[in-house]
Amino acid sequence: MRHRLTGCMLTLSMAAITALSAQPALAQDEVSVMSFGGAYQAAWRKAGFEPYMKDTGIKVIEQEYGGEIAKIKAMIESGNVTLDAVDVDAPTLLQGCDEGIFEKIDWDKIGPKDDWIDGTTSRCGVGTIVYATILAYDGARHPDGPKTIADLFDTKKFPGKRGLWKNPATNLEFALLADGVAPGDVYDLLATSKGVDRAFAKLDTIKSDVVWWEAGAQAPQLLASGEVVMSTAWNGRIDHANKEGKDFRIVWDHEILDSNYWVIPKGAKNIEGSMAFIKYAVQPKILANVTNYIPYGPVRKSATEFVEPEVAKILPTNPENMNGALTLDNAFWADHGDEIRRRFTTWIAQ
Repeated sequence: MRHRLTGCMLTLSMAAITALSAQPALAQDEVSVMSFGGAYQAAWRKAGFEPYMKDTGIKVIEQEYGGEIAKIKAMIESGNVTLDAVDVDAPTLLQGCDEGIFEKIDWDKIGPKDDWIDGTTSRCGVGTIVYATILAYDGARHPDGPKTIADLFDTKKFPGKRGLWKNPATNLEFALLADGVAPGDVYDLLATSKGVDRAFAKLDTIKSDVVWWEAGAQAPQLLASGEVVMSTAWNGRIDHANKEGKDFRIVWDHEILDSNYWVIPKGAKNIEGSMAFIKYAVQPKILANVTNYIPYGPVRKSATEFVEPEVAKILPTNPENMNGALTLDNAFWADHGDEIRRRFTTWIAQ
């Protein structure tokens, strides 16, 4: 039997639909975020995610990844974006912005951009922390260890293996800095074939003594095992090892600074909720609290006053630790990276 809506019934049905559509959207009950795991994500969990859940009643669902942009792109291309915010490094930010896979940031809903350290704001990313690639050694094994970045290349004074990140970025910069190039001139020189040749020539002097590491946890492992006498490393990894009883020491000479960012993947289901989460996560007190768990400097100037004095001493942004510091030029690597990486790969294989 067919059923027919009368005019009255149709009117009532349409009224009901209109009333339902006029209801406010369900309040957000969870936010899904993805970051880099390990001690870093644990620091964010304690300093940011747990306070956010307590203050808002919104549950934080965590995922981890290795920083690969392909994972973010695959989710977007599938049309099923399940993440509200993603923690990315600077190269991923640049690539994602260029390819349009991140939502634009409404800075009016985040905070005053001039409170962020230069270079840590973007049209589609909000700076979070500043970390450093540094030179480190085991003080228990080598109490009179290296003092400058030049010592990384001095195999007569410090014989033995040295660990390097298997990536041309930071290695070419360290090579030129150790060869006497001023920080302000490094990228102008690397933009020339002469400068690249000079960097590789410097790396040639220690090539036979290099042990390559690819994951951040490997650098402190190489130091702990005694396989290397020194290694470049990420400063947070060294601090984490020391909290577990090691006596690793950082050479605060010509550190290379870099930043991470919160981004919103294109097609996120609740943009306003994503913005609200990011705004909370980059509050000055939250950023300062992160430093209590991992020694990465806050990107906001107003966060400095909330950092514990003893903690400030081991941050890469501490003025006393910034002797000859260089900020990694990710735009340079975006423009020149493919060509240099091909040469780097060939050089390693030779």
